Amino acid sequence: MMKNRCGWCEGDPLYEAYHDEEWGAPVYDDKTIFEFLILETFQAGLSWITVLRKRENFRKAFDDFDYKKIAGYSEEKILELLDNPGIIRNKLKVRSAVSNAQAFMEIQKEYGSFSKYIWGFVDEKSIQNKVKNYKEAPATTEISDKLSKDLKKRGFKFVGSTVVYAHMQATGMVNDHEMKCFRYEEIHPDL
Repeated sequence: MMKNRCGWCEGDPLYEAYHDEEWGAPVYDDKTIFEFLILETFQAGLSWITVLRKRENFRKAFDDFDYKKIAGYSEEKILELLDNPGIIRNKLKVRSAVSNAQAFMEIQKEYGSFSKYIWGFVDEKSIQNKVKNYKEAPATTEISDKLSKDLKKRGFKFVGSTVVYAHMQATGMVNDHEMKCFRYEEIHPDL
């Protein structure tokens, strides 16, 4: 039997697997939140499938998204990354991964965890949207505007409201699965 999925992922096995196994499931682990955040910043201006296809290369290149290591990257390591054809070699984005890792750790010091900080913007629980068609889902919201502004104030780069909202969707801070999608209730059975 064919599963009912959100329209945006249909037809590409990698997209479908990402949708079925990860997208929209609430994430509270700082390491995973950081991975999604870095991937979203590299996605800015590109399609998500482009980033998804390079995800394993990113994992290898960026020490499995170990933010403590990334925060301490040397100029030599940055130049090595900029020479890596397996990732998106945008100089500003590569450098921002380092400064974002440093800012990430500052928030951890202040809040105890990045998860506690970011989930505080949605009162610790997923916002349940009622999306009929993925094309109707917003690109930004008041909350993503507020979170984006706060992240920028704290030194983060490439975290405009659209990138932040995509991060909120990916990490389950909002449930933007289409209501007909099998994941809509599977992720949030209390609906």
